[in-house]
Amino acid sequence: MKYVNNKGSQIVLSQSNIESKIFNVRGVQVVLDKGLASFYEVKPIRLREQVKRNTNRFTADFVFQLNEAEVDLMVSHFAIPSKQLLGGYLPYVFTEQGIAAVSAVLKSNKAAEVSIMIMRAKVVLF
Repeated sequence: MKYVNNKGSQIVLSQSNIESKIFNVRGVQVVLDKGLASFYEVKPIRLREQVKRNTNRFTADFVFQLNEAEVDLMVSHFAIPSKQLLGGYLPYVFTEQGIAAVSAVLKSNKAAEVSIMIMRAKVVLF
């Protein structure tokens, strides 16, 4: 799946690209804030700000913050070279419902398109 960003370049969201961003944490399939932000072409800090500004849309079953042990496990088990690659903080992770909620707080045509692409890809995975 492709779309053209506001700079005129094509962004490809393939099934494998989306799948590579999905992890199993606490028995739930999730996407790291950094991975999700990359799809929407926003900085992870901006995505986290929107979550904090819209807490009524992001319940604990939609988004949660990893603890130190979970970050250590991700680094050791999921070929993440270091904690620094996660941004140097305890990242947030989004469940399928959390990903859908992101499209409600990131209000742009691109956000709507990306959300649809991600949800279509995830239908195969969940």
